[in-house]
Amino acid sequence: QVQLVESGGGLVQPGGSLRLSCAASGFTFRSYAMTWYRQAPGKERELVATITNSGGSMNYADSVKGRFTISRDNRKNMVYLQMNGLKPEDTAVYYCTVNRGVRYWGQGTQVTVSS
Repeated sequence: QVQLVESGGGLVQPGGSLRLSCAASGFTFRSYAMTWYRQAPGKERELVATITNSGGSMNYADSVKGRFTISRDNRKNMVYLQMNGLKPEDTAVYYCTVNRGVRYWGQGTQVTVSS
């Protein structure tokens, strides 16, 4: 079965950096685009970044462009989200997802940006 396990969240000061990781299993990883979402308390879920199956193309939400970078390693079945210049408004639970007709979600990892 599809499994997505996120890690790397935590508490960071404004302006700091974090790198989220997602370990994927249960499907042919190299065949699917991968997407990071986030959800802050009281807010709607927001698409953060998507990377194509080959890693050749990425798209970002306007709110994170220039600060976040999505990448993947198809040999290791891993997808990453490098987050730089973090702001308090980036505080949210971040989810790794894959759409295989049905969107599968990981359990999420909490990112808190606060001084």
